[in-house]
Amino acid sequence: MTDTHCHLGSGRFGDDEVAEVVARARGAGVSRMVTLGTGEDDWGRNVAIAEEFEEVFACVGVHPCDVQENRDDFEAVLRPLLDHEKVVAVGETGLDYFHSAPEGWSEEDYHARQRDFLRRHFVLAREAGLNVVIHTRDRTGTGSFDDALAIYEEFREEVRAVFHCFPGPYAQAAKVLALGGLVSFTGIVTFKNAREVVDAARKVPLDRLMVETDAPYLAPEPNRGKRCEPAFVMDTARRVAEERGLELAELVEVMEKTAEAFFRF
Repeated sequence: MTDTHCHLGSGRFGDDEVAEVVARARGAGVSRMVTLGTGEDDWGRNVAIAEEFEEVFACVGVHPCDVQENRDDFEAVLRPLLDHEKVVAVGETGLDYFHSAPEGWSEEDYHARQRDFLRRHFVLAREAGLNVVIHTRDRTGTGSFDDALAIYEEFREEVRAVFHCFPGPYAQAAKVLALGGLVSFTGIVTFKNAREVVDAARKVPLDRLMVETDAPYLAPEPNRGKRCEPAFVMDTARRVAEERGLELAELVEVMEKTAEAFFRF
């Protein structure tokens, strides 16, 4: 199966460790990994990892928490990468209203720049014939989710989006599904206090969900608290299958078709 979202270019994976991480994933039954760049400083590393390992593919985008650190004309660097044969989507992009604005920025200006960048990522994806991977996170309420959904709606006829690391109830997931989008679940579904997320994982149509690790973050049980890595995606998939009353192989078969259609490997 595929780990549809990880960060092999993260500094928490040393250059000399990536081969071991990929090998452990392969040994656990993970046949593909999608590694996501979050800014100009790591796009090259993620693409290089995808070039080195046959089973690794890359996505490139500006993470909302990094918009202040990336050039205004980020498209000048990002656009050429979208033609690379191992780049399979635009992202990780999105909106993050959880973290405070950086020094020198007001919350209003910081969030406005995030919305501007997200919309421009959709334009790039439309031009390149790719789909978009979206991050949303709120301190309170659903502001980032609602704003990202509104931007997605502008492009829904031409681009699909997956809301990754889905943290909310099914009522929110249903809004993504209504626009033709997908939701992706992390190890959060294995956490004891994640009742709403588990309920969403039960109810989302089988052909509209994916699973991921978001490694090196959010390791699922029984490895919660450790550095996450792609091999652990099997634990998340196993929990989703159990909650849906399916054999793991049944779930994986459908999710692989979904991942193939979204990323066009």
